[in-house]
Amino acid sequence: METSAVLDLLGGVISQLKAYAAKLPPVVHLTVAPTGVRPKPEAIELFEQTLSRFREQSGRTAFKSLQDLLIESLEAFEVGNLLGAVQPLLAVLDQLERMHRDKEIKVGPAEEKRMREYRGVLHKILPGSQPELEGAGRGL
Repeated sequence: METSAVLDLLGGVISQLKAYAAKLPPVVHLTVAPTGVRPKPEAIELFEQTLSRFREQSGRTAFKSLQDLLIESLEAFEVGNLLGAVQPLLAVLDQLERMHRDKEIKVGPAEEKRMREYRGVLHKILPGSQPELEGAGRGL
């Protein structure tokens, strides 16, 4: 399995999270939080298919170590825990960067750019990435 294939699969998962995050209200009240606003079954199924494809392809490669983080992200996604789904994906990107630094995998310039873009998208999905008081502190 090549790094670009891993990034393709990761991109599919991130696009699912991004679509789900876009459908969430800007503020989720605590009375709603225990049950959560769950993603549609189709979105969960697509996430599961992507993870299954990754598990089949990663086999005995260096990427096999990423499976637990992806499963953790899927489990959080299934119950509507957006923060719990994003954090493991950020850890996957951290691990890919570490593997590249340790020369366990090859990462080209285009793949490095994709990893930066994915990290940026995940940070934008995280709660608190949009300031509540846009324009505050600018004076009159």
